Amino acid sequence: MVNSTQASIKTQPVLEMQGIKKTFNGFIALHDVNITVYPGEVHALMGENGAGKSTLMKILAGAYIADAGEIKIDGKAVKMTGPAQARDLGIAIIYQELNLAPNLTVAENIFMGSELTKGGTLIDQDGMRRRAAEVLTNLDASFDAGDLVSTLSIAEQQQVEIARALKHNSRILVMDEPTAALSDRETDKLFEVVRRLRNEGIAIIYISHRMAEIYALADRVSVIRDGGYIGSLEKHEISAERLVEMMVGRSLQDLYENKHQITPGAVVLEVTNLSDGHKVKPATFKLHAGEIVGLAGLVGAGRTELARLIFGADRKISGEIKLEGRHLNISEPTNAIKSGIAYVPEDIKERPSLNILSPDDAIEAGIAYVPEDRKNLGLFLDMSSGENITLNVLDRETKAGIINSKNLARVVTDAIKDLGIRLASPSIRAMDLSGGNQQKLLLARWLAINPKVLLLDEPTRGVDIGAKSEIYRIISDLAAKGVAILMISSELPEIVGMSDRVLVMRAGSLVGEVGGSTGEKITQENIMAYATGAKEVVKS
Repeated sequence: MVNSTQASIKTQPVLEMQGIKKTFNGFIALHDVNITVYPGEVHALMGENGAGKSTLMKILAGAYIADAGEIKIDGKAVKMTGPAQARDLGIAIIYQELNLAPNLTVAENIFMGSELTKGGTLIDQDGMRRRAAEVLTNLDASFDAGDLVSTLSIAEQQQVEIARALKHNSRILVMDEPTAALSDRETDKLFEVVRRLRNEGIAIIYISHRMAEIYALADRVSVIRDGGYIGSLEKHEISAERLVEMMVGRSLQDLYENKHQITPGAVVLEVTNLSDGHKVKPATFKLHAGEIVGLAGLVGAGRTELARLIFGADRKISGEIKLEGRHLNISEPTNAIKSGIAYVPEDIKERPSLNILSPDDAIEAGIAYVPEDRKNLGLFLDMSSGENITLNVLDRETKAGIINSKNLARVVTDAIKDLGIRLASPSIRAMDLSGGNQQKLLLARWLAINPKVLLLDEPTRGVDIGAKSEIYRIISDLAAKGVAILMISSELPEIVGMSDRVLVMRAGSLVGEVGGSTGEKITQENIMAYATGAKEVVKS
């Protein structure tokens, strides 16, 4: 077993990239970048989107040729000429977008381009399965070499990519945002694989924006900012404060410097005993104009489910919602009674109301919901950025079947400017934008309806530190304009830094509140006390 800390002292580097420079059409993508990696270590590579991480790794993989600088493998200088040479040198990259053939078996994917043969011409399927099975056993994979890749989960497909790298005897493995599409359980499984590979002496360059992953895995961290090398940290030096300052050039506290201090206005949204009878127990709370209310809790507490009930995306069986004093809905009270939930206002039939039975109803009422999964539930990735921005107002800008293109163009132009979306043209597809710009694109679409209430579910998940800071500014500016915001986040520093008060859920119930008029400070400790059950709300 290789100890990475000892490796950095006693062994020579397996990889050295020194003074790397790369220019594209006059644009300097990298200048004097250095990185040194040792056998048997997880070396995290961090930086904002556009910092140059991917360009550096593509130079390592032979996809790009550096304009200047030197690459050494095992202390010997090499002139990288292409991907084939990189593979022969033991370098493999697992990109965020996996490169597999879904209609082929696992074994066929692992041996793609280097198939085993028998008799000189026939492909040796049995031999490839046996060899592939040996590699999969080493990875503790739960699937077989003969399975079709199309039947595997994303996490399992990643293991196929790793198996392919091991089959080529790769000694340097680059993993680019490997957990972006994984569940927490799948992420834990990947971590086990990464640690096993590290212990076998493989050098792993791990690219991620997620601080928790860096703490869990990294032996060292190198940071790139604006195409330049900023520095490296040993494991004992790694902290959120130092990493943030290296990546964006300012301290962690400054991330929330644009948070406006305002006095909340009148009640905009009032939720009473809202429930789906299963994942969300009767929930009651209020949102005021201009306030940001954090919704915290452990995974599975029911936070997303509560937001979806308010938005009409999931079926309610009981509860009442008022928007600016107007009763919006009661969903099938007879079902609520059958489920043992007794809250059904007697005078509901006499009240003016708008039933929210779908997201369209919520949008009409002035409620917007930004889901946590922007790629599968939020954006239309194949459509242009401009089309994504205007989707929710297309009906509004269409009269007698004629679309007011001028108004839509203005909506797009204003959104790109106000939210600072970085793109060459509105015609660029959503899938071609960075994670931070995709998130701002999704925000732009919902802000186009001029919402009174904005439900944000993990608004900065999967975006870099710089984009987070910009999204915090956008959220704070919206609150300053009077929008009532409910913000779900699993990042407690984000909840603490952005919220005027915090509601806490546990096992489907709202169990506590901190900040505001409660007298309890908004701290991670107070939030977790409610989230874990260490502190209970005493109800009179």
